[in-house]
Amino acid sequence: MSTKANSAGMEGASGMKSKTLEESNHLGEVQRRQVILVTYLITALDLTFVFMQLGIMPYLAKSLGLDSLGFGYLQTTFGVLQLVGGPIFGRFADQFGTRAALILSCASGTVFFLLTSISTNIPLLFFSKLPALFMHGLPGAQKVITDLTAPSQRAAALGRLGFCFGIGIIIGSSVGGVLSTKFGVFVPTYVGLVGSLINTMIAMAWIPSLTKPKSGQDVTEKSTSQSGGVFSMREILRLMKFPGVMEIFIIKVFAGLPIGLFMIMFSIISMDFFGLEAVESGYLMSYFGVLQMVVQGLVIGTLTNHCTEKTLLRLSIFVFAIVGLGMALMRTVWHYCIIAVPLVFAFSMLATITDSILTKAVPSSDTGTMLGICGSVQPLTRTVGPTIGGVLYKEFGVSSFGYLQLVVNVGLFVYLLKSKAPLGETKSQ
Repeated sequence: MSTKANSAGMEGASGMKSKTLEESNHLGEVQRRQVILVTYLITALDLTFVFMQLGIMPYLAKSLGLDSLGFGYLQTTFGVLQLVGGPIFGRFADQFGTRAALILSCASGTVFFLLTSISTNIPLLFFSKLPALFMHGLPGAQKVITDLTAPSQRAAALGRLGFCFGIGIIIGSSVGGVLSTKFGVFVPTYVGLVGSLINTMIAMAWIPSLTKPKSGQDVTEKSTSQSGGVFSMREILRLMKFPGVMEIFIIKVFAGLPIGLFMIMFSIISMDFFGLEAVESGYLMSYFGVLQMVVQGLVIGTLTNHCTEKTLLRLSIFVFAIVGLGMALMRTVWHYCIIAVPLVFAFSMLATITDSILTKAVPSSDTGTMLGICGSVQPLTRTVGPTIGGVLYKEFGVSSFGYLQLVVNVGLFVYLLKSKAPLGETKSQ
């Protein structure tokens, strides 16, 4: 009887322990969801402030006496700083944690808006771009999502960040324009300053110091990933040697390069080719924001549940080729509004799927660095884009962007059909 009682007691204790562990796991899941939602909030606010700044910067530069050539140098300076800072920021996130990285990004945004708000001359305006070296809110948010989601759910979760991007475009562009028109060109920078400070406090209060699950494998990976310093280019380039990483990264760069060149020249194209006024260009940007929200918030998540990443990558490249043909033939802004639907789909799908594949291809301790490298693609386009895009537009016209898009992506699609790169084959659950 004593043995039976002890057995019953052990079973009861075991049951209570199991229940406690179950409740603990449930609480962990709830906390993960809260952290992810807070991350989406921080990203939406950060992108809103960024697009507010982008909208007023041409007017601020002009008011200080900066001509179009000087403004191009200003944009190039911003692009180079972001290009160099992306991998460094990602490595910082791997070594010091995502919370520290997000705080660094938000704090850098605070300094950026502070310096911009007191830029009363051209040298100070250029100096105000320096904090952009560490302003990488989107890669920081992607790092949080990567740490807190299973590989099978990663593509859908990363895709939802595009919803935040759409919010940033719509609210940032419109609010920045209204504030600068009614209250002065510096007012949006004051709002960005206060908002970035609030974002910093949110990151400090709500993002946990450790977002990555602990495991024996992680400890081993950590010891190799942290063998060099934050600024170690050798450690950054080491990731490109993993199977399939260089191949997918090159596809990511070249597939979106032609449309990236077009978007850099879009302000000039909208005036000269489409004949749009500033207000109409703003409406068009809002239209893009809505498309971005719908595609990344709803469509991509659904497709990742039913298709493999290899299939979706090929689909995005194929749609990009069709978009190139449409751009080569378009003549009016209404044609462009129609083309914008598959364009946003292909652009969003390519970015989401390649980020997902690349973060799975490297050790979990290096996902921040990998996302930082991925985040440098857009700054790279902004750096080389004004020169290449200007030559294409001046010498060959708007259709040249479409033909370049068509040729490049047809070549990439044929290559992907024959490629044996280790792409993800599992569907999201």
